[in-house]
Amino acid sequence: MQNKMILTPFFLDQPVPGLMPLAGADWQINSVDLPNGDTQDRMTLLHRSLAAEVATAVANKQRPISIAGDCCTTLGVLAGLQQTDIHPTLIWFDAHGDFNDWQTTPSGFLGGMPLAMIAGIGQQKMVKGVGLQPLPSARIWLTDGRDLDPGEKKLLAESNVTHLSSVTQLLDIKLPPGMIYVHFDVD
Repeated sequence: MQNKMILTPFFLDQPVPGLMPLAGADWQINSVDLPNGDTQDRMTLLHRSLAAEVATAVANKQRPISIAGDCCTTLGVLAGLQQTDIHPTLIWFDAHGDFNDWQTTPSGFLGGMPLAMIAGIGQQKMVKGVGLQPLPSARIWLTDGRDLDPGEKKLLAESNVTHLSSVTQLLDIKLPPGMIYVHFDVD
């Protein structure tokens, strides 16, 4: 199976031209002219486009690999996979949990919320907007999350998300059967 590289050169809803040099000649660039307006509405348009790119790659028997400026783009990747009837287990490699909602976030940073959104926790505006069905939290694995806010810790404890403090713990665990989607944040 060939890889299909998809670059979304944005941080949330803001273009990041500095990401463009990463793209190879055969990469798909997910870049949308976004209208003025609400950040989440703008991100939803961008992530819908990404979902379509992912679904097209899968339909063409390619493995979609998404490179982006923030973790929220995972909503678009998962929506695209679901459009092709792929319902993976998500392994989320990230020093931060990204498991806040508007009630628990100390910073108000939307980029600290995508994993909670994917699990169906908190505001679902972008999740619904891209056509994503939240993943059952038992199919979500957070690994290496070590910089967690108090509210994130509480939400994680109340969920069925598997939280592994170290990536090496993955070596000793039996994952559920089926496809796996790996999200990797370089922080």
